Amino acid sequence: MRKFTINRIIKYFLQGLLFVVPMALTFYVIIILIAWIDGLVPLNIPGLGILLILVAITIVGYLASLFITKSAFDWMDRSVSRLPLVSLIFTSLKDLIEAFVGDKKKFSKPVLVALNQEKSLYKMGFITEEDLGVLGLHDMVSVYLPHSYNFSGNQFLVHKDMVTPVDIPGVTAMKFIVSGGVSGLGIE
Repeated sequence: MRKFTINRIIKYFLQGLLFVVPMALTFYVIIILIAWIDGLVPLNIPGLGILLILVAITIVGYLASLFITKSAFDWMDRSVSRLPLVSLIFTSLKDLIEAFVGDKKKFSKPVLVALNQEKSLYKMGFITEEDLGVLGLHDMVSVYLPHSYNFSGNQFLVHKDMVTPVDIPGVTAMKFIVSGGVSGLGIE
């Protein structure tokens, strides 16, 4: 009887951990990020700094899309892209952000990449470039393979017959990959 009760208490504790730890860490990270962003604007009203930053970014986006101001933004973009060292950082960050939220979303074509000739071992990734003709690789594609539990990955040039398209949303595939497959595919 006593062993049964202790085992049940341990089971409830572990179930509680499964709920509390991810929830608490998620809120903690969000609060830390909000506090950091909020601290960029030296005002003593909590939340006002982040609100002002969001409004400012939205206004810049609006101005960048207007016909009248678009050429000025394009000029600034080209100027920063020409600065040594700065251009490396700027263009890398710009390309990364555009891959997620730009007009040319790069993580929207999930695929399975066969890792051996028998096609018995696969890794999920995303096609980032379908035309590698400029490299003389007409029968290959560029595939990004994210790492699990990490914000990194590898980019490979893969023969097209080693790639199988997957008919799931890119967000679902990314969540599946980053979680190491434990999140499931969420497809009913």
